[in-house]
Amino acid sequence: MAAKSRPRTSARVAAVQALFQAEQTQISAETVIDEFIRHRLGELPGTGGFEDGRAPDADVKLFSRIVRAATLQQDELDALIAANLPEGWPTERLDPVLRALMRAGAAEFWMPDSAPAKVIINEYLDVAHGFFEGEEPRMANGMLDRLARLLRPKEFAPAE
Repeated sequence: MAAKSRPRTSARVAAVQALFQAEQTQISAETVIDEFIRHRLGELPGTGGFEDGRAPDADVKLFSRIVRAATLQQDELDALIAANLPEGWPTERLDPVLRALMRAGAAEFWMPDSAPAKVIINEYLDVAHGFFEGEEPRMANGMLDRLARLLRPKEFAPAE
């Protein structure tokens, strides 16, 4: 049985990878977006899937929006993330992939027309499990939940 295509999840995986790459290599968001679109997104003959570093069915528009938003708002996002980390735990102490994941998720919360916050949290939790086997997914879940409640309080307000 073939795996179900999840273009939005694939876009989020690719966005985390692109944000990580941009931070590690100090290249611009537009450069990393272009590299991913040309070399890592979509199907190329003879190429594989995630295990080969590709996101064959990624929603390219969502991928680009996340990377741009996370990059343009990185200072604000990092301040939010830092304010919600345990005391004495700077963002630089976070694993760089986990930091990229948190930036991507927070950037989506800021997008007015993105998915509901709980969907975004679940999607990034799936992404975290793809990258980590330890406690990182729990940390990502807790952090994204706190950020969602800050950035999208109406979605968590009690029903009247």
